[in-house]
Amino acid sequence: MARQEINRSAELEVFVRVVDAGNFSAAARALDMTPSAVSKLVARLEVRLGTRLLVRSSRQLRLTTEGCVFYERGVRILADLDDAECSAAASSVPKGRLRVNVNVPYGQHLLLPMVPAFYTRYPQVQLDIVLADEVMDLYEHRTDVAVRAGPMRDSGLIARHLGSTAKVIVGAPRYFEERGLVQTPGELAGHLLLDVNYRRADSGWRLQDGTSEETVIYPGNHLRVSNGEALRQLVLAGAGLARLSRFQVENDIRTGRLLPVLEPWNPGDQETFYAVYVGQGALMPQRIRVFLDFLAEHVRLPETPSGFE
Repeated sequence: MARQEINRSAELEVFVRVVDAGNFSAAARALDMTPSAVSKLVARLEVRLGTRLLVRSSRQLRLTTEGCVFYERGVRILADLDDAECSAAASSVPKGRLRVNVNVPYGQHLLLPMVPAFYTRYPQVQLDIVLADEVMDLYEHRTDVAVRAGPMRDSGLIARHLGSTAKVIVGAPRYFEERGLVQTPGELAGHLLLDVNYRRADSGWRLQDGTSEETVIYPGNHLRVSNGEALRQLVLAGAGLARLSRFQVENDIRTGRLLPVLEPWNPGDQETFYAVYVGQGALMPQRIRVFLDFLAEHVRLPETPSGFE
């Protein structure tokens, strides 16, 4: 007896639609199938794979660990299939899911405000944005594009320059009313210095006035938090001083919510941002290509001088 031909892409599409819809009935309506046909197809898929993908109950469907992995991979495969078909048909409409990992300050101050403009231009690209300052493995987390700050390691990834920003030590007016302004680097020892709790490439705050240079080892002698935007909120609340990116606090300084200190000692060093991705050459999916182009065109860092006027 001849082996029954299996349409694996159709099975995958049905399974992904069931997970997205949350139940067989809604998925069946979207696919113009009966709920029983959808349920049987998923059951047949599980038998073929030899593992349970969904835990069914009277109220909901829940993905198993294997189901989560299969779903995430399936979403990417279907998106790549869409891209392949668009390329073969000479279509100019990018579509599919795009998973992006972004530095928190860059995401909140630069990328997220531009998301509506991206969707206006590319309505069929489904963005899945994760904001995190810690460096994540693109392969392990199945990420298409990541925005990272600082020196790039030789990781086999391709990097696209998104601009640079200077750094500035800031505090809230209420904090300085209680503890006084900082005039020299040595006075930092008597202040509450805030930091992030993840590992960085550099070792401290480098300060230089033209003739002398000092490095304040990352202090964290009061409080540490998991990302740069949380650090900004603490400084705004008067919890202490922090050294932050200028684009992150420029508006706060202009409106008087934060005050820069030790600007004569600011060395003017720049923190560089990159969009990194796995090299795919000419076969790069359209959804990734247009997102990288959009970042370079609309979400580049503003040029920031070493001081405020």
